[in-house]
Amino acid sequence: MRVFRGFHHPDIAPACALTIGNFDGVHRGHQAMLALLTNEARHRGVASCVMTFEPHPRDYFAALARSAEAAGRDPQPGAQKNMSAPARIATLRDKLSELERCGIDQAVVLRFDAALAGLSPQAFVEQVLVAGVHARYVLVGDDFRFGARRAGDYAMLDAAGDALGFDVARMMSYEVHGARVSSSAVRAALAAGDMPLAASLLGRPYSISGHVQHGRKLGRELGFRTLNLRFAHPKPAAMGIFVVRVLGLGDTPLPGVASLGSRPTVDDSGRVLLETHVLDWPAVLGPEGGYGRLIRVELLARLHDERRYASLDELRAAIADDTALARRWFAREAPASQA
Repeated sequence: MRVFRGFHHPDIAPACALTIGNFDGVHRGHQAMLALLTNEARHRGVASCVMTFEPHPRDYFAALARSAEAAGRDPQPGAQKNMSAPARIATLRDKLSELERCGIDQAVVLRFDAALAGLSPQAFVEQVLVAGVHARYVLVGDDFRFGARRAGDYAMLDAAGDALGFDVARMMSYEVHGARVSSSAVRAALAAGDMPLAASLLGRPYSISGHVQHGRKLGRELGFRTLNLRFAHPKPAAMGIFVVRVLGLGDTPLPGVASLGSRPTVDDSGRVLLETHVLDWPAVLGPEGGYGRLIRVELLARLHDERRYASLDELRAAIADDTALARRWFAREAPASQA
């Protein structure tokens, strides 16, 4: 899959079947839409293309509202409607990885800023969809809105397609057991620590990937070496202590226990890290063999929320307890989870 930052790029496909959205989590509803998109693209002989945004538009409007409030100004109308930014399910890396896994040919990542937010619906269609990505077919969800102040809707897009020469289609909500699958539903499941429900909505275990980074080496001082991944967004949808499985350190997944959050006992910066302790570290890797590797950590079950401990000794004892809980979980659940 080719990835483009912005739509002013000479290598963007000369024609495409396009869908537009945030695609946070790339859940089963997204997957159904992407399957329809790729089928239409093959039928028409054009590239399949996803247009997505970074930051999330609600992140942008929330920051705008905070800035206005700090300056004593009234926020813009768009900011008033979006005072609260959503928790983030997936990093941009993981979103793009899932889009590629779904067979998408190209992704166009647009920076959501004042210029993009201010485009009228007609300007968005003409400048971005037609001149920018050369859309011949546009597939949207049933609640799709676009343009400044979300003034554009499906009827307006359909009329623009008739006038400018592209087809427009709409996909209705995707349901599992009578419940609508949405990013909001995934966020709610992750916030509640219901990892089986999150996996059902996503169609796979919830996971986070990245390159293992060097940290303060506090884990080894405590007797529990960790693999550290940064979660770039300050508000992850899942937080707490988890039973996990690590992929990318060999031929087989490795059981572990992980903390996802801001580490309140040892750090007050607010930076979010996923710190994973592999229960049985492979000797073949050596003590430093994890650094720089691209790994994926699947979060299988939440043990408890993040906690602040009064001392490092208390933290060490808590990690030991969590490690024991994770071992018991794998002894009880792993055969079923791997079936």
